[in-house]
Amino acid sequence: MFGKISSRLLGISLLVVIAGCNKTDTGGAIDAGGGATAPTPAVIQGTCPQVYLLDGTANYRTYAKGAKDDPTKIVYQAALADTTRQCVQNESQLVMTVVVQGRVVSGPAGGAGSVNLPIRVAATDGKNTLYSELTQYPVEVPAGVGTTQFIFTKTNVALPGGAGDFAKVYVGFDEGPVAGKKKK
Repeated sequence: MFGKISSRLLGISLLVVIAGCNKTDTGGAIDAGGGATAPTPAVIQGTCPQVYLLDGTANYRTYAKGAKDDPTKIVYQAALADTTRQCVQNESQLVMTVVVQGRVVSGPAGGAGSVNLPIRVAATDGKNTLYSELTQYPVEVPAGVGTTQFIFTKTNVALPGGAGDFAKVYVGFDEGPVAGKKKK
């Protein structure tokens, strides 16, 4: 009796192992893309460029009109903290999804309301800019709380194929011009 049970368990165990080997694993993918008719591209984490927050661009303050650098006139203060990313490789590109966690606190001159945070995602190979886009990201500070956390997600950050080995991605606040617009 025990021989039949152990051989059945062995057979079931082998089927489970074989089924597990054939399963497609996205590694906890954020959004691997693809659709029902197209195969899902491979999620590549090993060569996915690191995301960096620079000290000078990880914090942002808005002041009341006419005030600059006066701590009593701060309307909102924001900070970026943690990052993560995911890369999907297709025939010609490495496409990233960049995710950043942040926090907004209303200052002495602020309160509940909406603030637009100028968040730039940029990628470089050390010499050339591979990608740069500025997003005005709205965050709502609830009444009576004065603080809120947010998650900023930038999808479709397209880098040239093979860029993962030498590229660095930077995320930060940037009050500069939006990339792609030409100055007149």
